[in-house]
Amino acid sequence: MATVETTRTVRQETPAADVTPLVGRLGPWALVRLLSEGNFTRVYQARPADGSASQSAAYVVKVLRNQWWRDPQAIEMQRREAWVGSQVSHPNLLPVLSSSVSEPPFYVVAPKLDAVPLPQLILEHEQLPVPFALWIARQVADGLDALLEATGMIHTDVKPANILVSAAGHATLIDFGFVQTPAEASQWATRPLAGTLAYIAPEMVTSALATGPRSDIYSLGVTLYEMITGRRPWDSDDPGELATLHRQAKPIDIRALRPEVPVPVAELVHTMLAKDPLRRPGSAGELATRLVRLEIESFTLR
Repeated sequence: MATVETTRTVRQETPAADVTPLVGRLGPWALVRLLSEGNFTRVYQARPADGSASQSAAYVVKVLRNQWWRDPQAIEMQRREAWVGSQVSHPNLLPVLSSSVSEPPFYVVAPKLDAVPLPQLILEHEQLPVPFALWIARQVADGLDALLEATGMIHTDVKPANILVSAAGHATLIDFGFVQTPAEASQWATRPLAGTLAYIAPEMVTSALATGPRSDIYSLGVTLYEMITGRRPWDSDDPGELATLHRQAKPIDIRALRPEVPVPVAELVHTMLAKDPLRRPGSAGELATRLVRLEIESFTLR
């Protein structure tokens, strides 16, 4: 399998300021270092508090920030992440080892992976080797298939920042706080918008089309397009314009940006990006099968 050389670093979304070696304690966990923080949560590297101070900090604790402790939607995100982790076990999905989601402080615990976020690889290499990009996408598709089968849920926030890649090329899909049933995701007029607008399927922002598992396939298509070309198919600083691009604009053909990409690969990516969900692959499992075949056929492009 073709791979790319990776630099082993911790997952990082918003760079966190330097902190002291021991941040504090949260329940049975000693928080060793702040890894990242976002609007809703902080992520810490941690070890069991009752262990030796020299024990490896081999866990991450994702904590809901205290300003959200009275917000039902923020709490529900933590609870869903914990629930998914208890319902599904798959090598391409981040497991949840324990959680506290019934009362403050709200947090979930996962293993600390020796992996880097996919955006780091894209930034370092600009355009990933085609077989490697297909391999990453296939692993994510396998994870999405397992998620739906075990829980009936769709991820709704598939994007490079939610994919961790090890030095051996193993991909892990993370962040299940936005998971929804297809029925929930279809209530576009009343539900809060889930996902990240740069990767979101057009049906997630309109009532014209049904939301479902194929919405995750669209988001994975945007991710695969970016892995192969080094750029997203659509981009704008204006949220309204970006939503319109997803609904109406045709992406630049992948082969116009990278001519050596095999025609069947380009055709599959553009099929994943179809505006009508019914024109996309029928399921993540079907997509994974097609990606395996193209991955094998593309080995000469290492």
